[in-house]
Amino acid sequence: MEAPVDTSDPICPLCGRPIPPEVPQSRHHLIPRLKGGKGGKTVLLHHICHKEIHATLSEAALARVYNTPEALLTHPRIARFAHWIAKRSPDFLSRSEGKRRPRR
Repeated sequence: MEAPVDTSDPICPLCGRPIPPEVPQSRHHLIPRLKGGKGGKTVLLHHICHKEIHATLSEAALARVYNTPEALLTHPRIARFAHWIAKRSPDFLSRSEGKRRPRR
C-alpha cells in the first residue's frame, strides 16, 4: 500500500522523496558520533537510505569525506542507489542482503 504524499512532509536529502510520518525513518549524524560528531548536525533520512549509507561507507570515510548530503551523492554506489530508490514510493521497503562493505 502506497502512503499518501503530503507536501508538508520532510524531504530525504539522499533520494529526494518525501518522508511521511508513518514510514521507517532515522537520523543520520553527518559526522559519526564515534568520530567526534556527538551532538553534531544530523539529517532525517528514510531508514532504507540510512542503511545503504552505512552498508557502503566506513565511519572514517563518513567523517573525512562524505560528511554532507551533497558529498554522499558524489560516491558512485550511493549515487546509483539514490537514483534507483528515487523511483520508488516513499513507503518502499526492501530486504537487505546484509553488510556489503568488506570488514577490515
